[in-house]
Amino acid sequence: MEATQKATFGGGCFWCIEAAFKELDGISDVTSGYAGGTVGNPTYEQVCSGNTGHAEVVQLEFDPNVVAYEDLLDVFFAVHDPTQLNRQGPDVGTQYRSVIFAHDDDQHRLAKAYIEALDESYDDDVVTELTPLETFYEAEEYHQDYFEKNPNDAYCRFHARPKVEKVREKFADKLAH
Repeated sequence: MEATQKATFGGGCFWCIEAAFKELDGISDVTSGYAGGTVGNPTYEQVCSGNTGHAEVVQLEFDPNVVAYEDLLDVFFAVHDPTQLNRQGPDVGTQYRSVIFAHDDDQHRLAKAYIEALDESYDDDVVTELTPLETFYEAEEYHQDYFEKNPNDAYCRFHARPKVEKVREKFADKLAH
């Protein structure tokens, strides 16, 4: 049996992306965090300043025998707009960029092919960055499972919940039971 693998995606606020991915079967862990910057062990406040180069991301641990990396790409691109440069919804700044941090050559190859194919289906260019993961920093505890802990928070109601509902509708055959 193949061991679990990791995947790391950034597509706006990590609260939204985390909540969407938690719906899928085969994902054993989703951790909000930061990647792609120049400051070691950044804080949320530092990342929000836009000066560290980090993106808000989620790191998934998944069973490839249950959910394929390609399925993760399907969900990732369904729950954010990959043509928005450094923004998603009300969140603006490089920390909210669309980015895939590949963990290995296979993920890089699959994501690159996916982006190239996806680019043809949009009027605007897909601006999703694709780069190798160097370091992932776990976000502060109060950011973990944020949607689950704060379902009535206004931000969650207006931004995270629609993404969760989209996953439930569009990927019903891949949901956790």
